[in-house]
Amino acid sequence: MTAEDADWRELLREKGYRLTPQRELVLAAVNDLRHATPEQVCAHVQRVASGINISTIYRTLELLEELGLVRHAHLGHGAPSYHPAGHHEHLHLVCRDCGSVSKIGIEVAAELSGRVRAESGFEVDLEHFAIFGRCGQCAAGRDS
Repeated sequence: MTAEDADWRELLREKGYRLTPQRELVLAAVNDLRHATPEQVCAHVQRVASGINISTIYRTLELLEELGLVRHAHLGHGAPSYHPAGHHEHLHLVCRDCGSVSKIGIEVAAELSGRVRAESGFEVDLEHFAIFGRCGQCAAGRDS
């Protein structure tokens, strides 16, 4: 068990939540998959524990997000995609052609965020932000 494992387990206890196998499996799935919808998390968890249903996955993801252990982003019209918290903040780059999702450091949007704040007083939440376009490979394929 790593120090990071101990930290999230302790956080659950401090907040009055029990450490359940379901919570541990869902968090492990998000960490393994990196970016996944609740349905993808459910499929991953069900490989080990077939009795866990999608409503348990949704409730657990909601709790883990409330505790700051996972975050979500909307990468399209479907369900949100969950990823581990605690890694550096990033923007999601979603290719409209092949569907790939990559990430880029949040600092590339610092000027935009600052300008929005200066002009409107609005605080931008870039953690839930996705930029849609064409990945380098798909763009190169279109140009040829």
